[in-house]
Amino acid sequence: MAQKSHGSQQGGRKILSGDHRNKTTVNEHLKEFEEGENVVIKIDPSTQEARPHVRYHGKTGTVTGKRGQAYEIEVSDGGKTKHLQLHPAHLQETE
Repeated sequence: MAQKSHGSQQGGRKILSGDHRNKTTVNEHLKEFEEGENVVIKIDPSTQEARPHVRYHGKTGTVTGKRGQAYEIEVSDGGKTKHLQLHPAHLQETE
């Protein structure tokens, strides 16, 4: 019997499958965020660079800085503070 996969994308079939009607635009890759701004992490399946783990999908974090094209995001996860480096295609502004 085959062993169960325990990879980083395990259990994320629905989140990591993109809608064929919504294409990623250039503007989503060039979004700018200010330090201290709150953002929502939404995984863009068509962009593989700086993709977060599936457990962070839908969480809200704060921008703490920038490294190259990616942004440093501070997220609370289970009572601990985590620091993630994410591509702007995986981030959305909060309303």
